[in-house]
Amino acid sequence: MDNPATTLAPSSFSLWQYRPLFTIVGLIALASIVTSVDGSTVDWMGAMTAFMAGFFLVFAGFKLLDVPGFARGYAKYDLLAMRWKGYGYLYPFIELVLGIGYLTVPLDPTLNMITAAVMLFGGIGVTIKLLKREQFQCACLGTFIKVPLTAITFIEDFGMALMALGLFFGMM
Repeated sequence: MDNPATTLAPSSFSLWQYRPLFTIVGLIALASIVTSVDGSTVDWMGAMTAFMAGFFLVFAGFKLLDVPGFARGYAKYDLLAMRWKGYGYLYPFIELVLGIGYLTVPLDPTLNMITAAVMLFGGIGVTIKLLKREQFQCACLGTFIKVPLTAITFIEDFGMALMALGLFFGMM
């Protein structure tokens, strides 16, 4: 019997490759919105902070399953991890701390500025690799779930930075 994953998945690039990422992000978004419903309205700031907490905790969890493997993959496109291998080992813990921060002090301006800085800096490395059209796996989901480094990673990094900035400026 044919494996459904091989018979349904196209052989060339497609969004099919991202179904694990879309599933994970979609479930985090769904849980964030559902937990932010107050009567008949949604607390969108609450949903955004819940999404950021869930995103960082889940993505850190995947990276923590194989920190050395993540660090090797991350060093292929992150500007700091290319030069200092220790950053690739540290990064899953940075995400873990950010996730805990969004659970405990989601409107802290320092948390939001650190998040924006980390994600913007990471996005710069992704942008450079995309402009060079280099092909390799994104380390965003660790080593167990493989997705290619593409514009999706770009959107992920800069989207999280924009949400952190939105929370920062929304507090002013």
